[in-house]
Amino acid sequence: MMDSIAIQVEDVLKTFGGQPNWVSRTKGKAAHGAKAAVDRISLEVKTGEIFGVLGPNGSGKSTLIRLIATLLIPDGGRITVFGHDVAQDPRRVQTLINRVSVEASFFKKLSPMENLIYGARLYGVAPDETKRRVREILTRLGLEAKALYRPMEEMSRGMQQKVAIARAFLSQPRLLLLDEPTTGLDPRSRREVQTFVRELRDRHGVTILLTTHDMIEAEALCDRLAIIDGGRIVALDTPEALKQLIAQNGHAPTLEEVFLELTGKQLVTEEQAA
Repeated sequence: MMDSIAIQVEDVLKTFGGQPNWVSRTKGKAAHGAKAAVDRISLEVKTGEIFGVLGPNGSGKSTLIRLIATLLIPDGGRITVFGHDVAQDPRRVQTLINRVSVEASFFKKLSPMENLIYGARLYGVAPDETKRRVREILTRLGLEAKALYRPMEEMSRGMQQKVAIARAFLSQPRLLLLDEPTTGLDPRSRREVQTFVRELRDRHGVTILLTTHDMIEAEALCDRLAIIDGGRIVALDTPEALKQLIAQNGHAPTLEEVFLELTGKQLVTEEQAA
């Protein structure tokens, strides 16, 4: 399954501040006074892979996700998704991907079923298929049947995040971008979401790019991991190989120890930092 490239990131630069973005894009370098959120990053994500991105707050991981999702334009370098350039062919890329962010937005007065039916229409899903698929996906994520018709504003953040993942999968994307999808979930809900993520890859062949603050989640789910700090990749390999980087004297380090060693920073969620 993993014999082709789903995402190709080549020497990508994204800056904020300084001169107008078109200047830096034209010259392919950071404009004077600008801060590089993504600083000449290069990586490949294989088709069918669950690829994780770890980094402290402000490291550039969410900016990278937005660049791949066509929500931002690179100031330098190139990104392709299944061979399509995100800057030159964004509409084609958008038909291949979907994204779940840590703060999903909904029509809060509507129920999960109503929100997802509306989303399905936008994705062009046949109406007679929508309700069946919505029930199937939400039930698989652990939502009780009675919750399907309650207003979203009455639901916990964790339940809302499950609905966000279900909505993203309705479009049957080839690439799913998950930006801290389990933040705010209780342990049971987190496990249910993680199991569903594995099934999306194993049963449906979906390629997944995941950012997370949960080291256990990263090690359990991801085939490979990139650790980003200051907009740059400081390490990229399998979880086991990353742990071997600092293993010594018979000590088997944890992934968190690897992260601390390579970045010198504690990994905390935005929720914890607030």
